[in-house]
Amino acid sequence: MVFKKMLSAFGVGGPTVDTVLANPNTRPGLFLDGQVNLVGGDAPANIEQIAVGLVTRVEVETGDGEYAGVMEFHRMGVSGPLQLAPKQQLSIPFQLPVPWETPITDVYGQRLHGMTMGLRTEVAIARAVDKSDLDQVSVHPLPVHERILEAFQRLGFRFKNADLERGHIYGVQQTLPFYQEIEYFAAPQYAQAISQVELTFVTNQQGVDVILECDKRGGLFTPGQDTFGRYTVSHADADRVDWTQVVDGWLQETVNRYGSMRPHGFAPQGHGHGYGPGHGHGRGVGMGGVVAGAALGVAGGMIAGEMLDDAFEGDDGGDFEE
Repeated sequence: MVFKKMLSAFGVGGPTVDTVLANPNTRPGLFLDGQVNLVGGDAPANIEQIAVGLVTRVEVETGDGEYAGVMEFHRMGVSGPLQLAPKQQLSIPFQLPVPWETPITDVYGQRLHGMTMGLRTEVAIARAVDKSDLDQVSVHPLPVHERILEAFQRLGFRFKNADLERGHIYGVQQTLPFYQEIEYFAAPQYAQAISQVELTFVTNQQGVDVILECDKRGGLFTPGQDTFGRYTVSHADADRVDWTQVVDGWLQETVNRYGSMRPHGFAPQGHGHGYGPGHGHGRGVGMGGVVAGAALGVAGGMIAGEMLDDAFEGDDGGDFEE
């Protein structure tokens, strides 16, 4: 028995964990239902805690450049202390709420190129190696997201890439420490003015802040610059307006906006609301981002990122092509 306990402390012959999701597909503001299945090892195990959390890959900017780290951005306890007997089978159900700001990973049934999302299960075991499990999760757009994405497609924009940037958008209330950028190559009718557009959704229970960043082309005597626009829409408006016309109006206004916003969040803020004139904004990591980036750890973050990619390799559902 002493020898078995010693082996268990090194993770040999210990409990196993397997989390099963009722449906790995979800949307912001909904839930992920599942159960954590435990099987006891060769010796009794004192479980201290079981928790599940959403993890994703985030780009972090530092003074030395940019690196990708894996961040857990939402966590929930599933069980407190319990004892698992040898070979005992135990299933613990859970229902994890999905934050409204959770980034979109899948559109039209295909994975957005550049996006990774998983549900990580952690089982803390007293005096032994902790156990974990990782399951892929697909986050689909809400109706208002879909209408706006469809409008970009109808206007002729081509999807380029998507990623998550550590930091906060000036003038926008965020609960998560990052924001998503969905990048498009400019549609032909805009190609003379801009090279690409970055689309960001910051969602809450009432609606969505839509942020556009247009990379404006330079002229013969003028340098290129970025222009920004911020627009607020309600979930209730998803089927009430002509989104192609609305998005085209947003883009025209943003492209024609004079000057670029200053970095690090010192941007002037406009006064428009709804579908009208938007709000200027800037983006900056600031001290909060620097501290959080250090907490992730460059080496640890990169290793975790590789592990996350390896876990989902060959199971990404393809890339989103418009």
